[in-house]
Amino acid sequence: MASKSNLSVVIDIGTSKIVALAGQRNELGKLVVLGVSKVPSKGIKRGVVFNVDEAADSINAALAQLEPQLEVEIKKVNVAYAGQYMKTIDYQNSKFTSDEGIVSAFDIENLYNKAKELELEQDYEIIQVIPTSYKIDGEITDLKVAGITGQEIIANYKLVIIPKNYVKNLQHVFDKTSVEMGEITLSTLAVSEAVITEEEKELGAIVFDIGAGTSNLAIFQNNMLVHSAVIPFGGNVVTKDIKEGCSILLKLAERMKIRYGEALGDFADDQKVVTIPVRNGYEPKEISFRSLAYIIQARLDEIMDIVNLEIEKSGIVNQLSAGIVLTGGTANLNNFVSLVKFRTGMDVRKANLALRPKGERKDLQDTDNLTALGLLNLVTDKSAILVQKTQKKPKKKNDSKIMPFVGKFVQTALGLFDDDNEDMLLN
Repeated sequence: MASKSNLSVVIDIGTSKIVALAGQRNELGKLVVLGVSKVPSKGIKRGVVFNVDEAADSINAALAQLEPQLEVEIKKVNVAYAGQYMKTIDYQNSKFTSDEGIVSAFDIENLYNKAKELELEQDYEIIQVIPTSYKIDGEITDLKVAGITGQEIIANYKLVIIPKNYVKNLQHVFDKTSVEMGEITLSTLAVSEAVITEEEKELGAIVFDIGAGTSNLAIFQNNMLVHSAVIPFGGNVVTKDIKEGCSILLKLAERMKIRYGEALGDFADDQKVVTIPVRNGYEPKEISFRSLAYIIQARLDEIMDIVNLEIEKSGIVNQLSAGIVLTGGTANLNNFVSLVKFRTGMDVRKANLALRPKGERKDLQDTDNLTALGLLNLVTDKSAILVQKTQKKPKKKNDSKIMPFVGKFVQTALGLFDDDNEDMLLN
């Protein structure tokens, strides 16, 4: 059995589910997934913790499923998260080169640290710093800048920021578990790692993750994050619309959405009808597939209006050749791809696994696991680089300070690697 000293554990905290994955890199640098668990999420609303005890119970349940698969004690987990007020902002900084006119790792680290330590408005803090471009003496270059000659470096970053109370509440949750909370990553960036290729990021691509509580966007071009957004509406509001429109229980509305729901009313069959059983002697209710689809489409159209606004904000609406990749539970609705294509005018496809972990685990193909898998890839990639650097330069005391974890983006900048028994009847 391979050593598990470099084992990493990640957890995707969503509104409807919590997914935990564990894995590591093998001797060839290939990602190996060693454990997978998934439980229903409680205490989370629109991606935000509103009940600490319930959220902690859900995380404990996920870890209790995962730990026996690993045969080691879990001590720390990194988190994928997307609360409704998380966002990205642009930041630019500059400095003169410190090594006789040659850009050094120290210069890049210094610029990064200044971005990370930037003081924000009182209620926010920075959780990720993502380099987007550099200029050396006014000339734009790619992210591999170490070793380039020049006098002045101008660095541009995307800062992922989060309300401080989100972090505080997450910490309260983990205080009630047996593990330490590690790095927080915007879940859209994590799922993007799993569902789109570097080539798509270069061409220009959008990852649209429509979950239960939120709809999340990440827009890439030239292998850089250009724009991201967390929209505080997802599949749950569609379910509530069905509940109210049909005057039925929420759990029945969710079941109707999953089994018979469609995203385009005009394409739904008006001759097919869902019969909804009721209790206490009342007559069963009926709704046609088409009427149900129109209820669903009305809310999805509202979400797509916001999506289009966010795409416009990116400033590259005409430079997204790779189109839109859809993920999240609501993306499974019939004709949702057609709706998004119609509303945006772009090429659209459903997400599939772009990563190729070692082994043949079929559970990794489950779309519910994509965000956690993408985060695991990022975290283990970082761990492998840190181990490699430690082995190469064990005698230098400052090595650990030269490379703090800033994710794959800064690594590239340094050039380090080129239930219920009730049922509905279909008539």
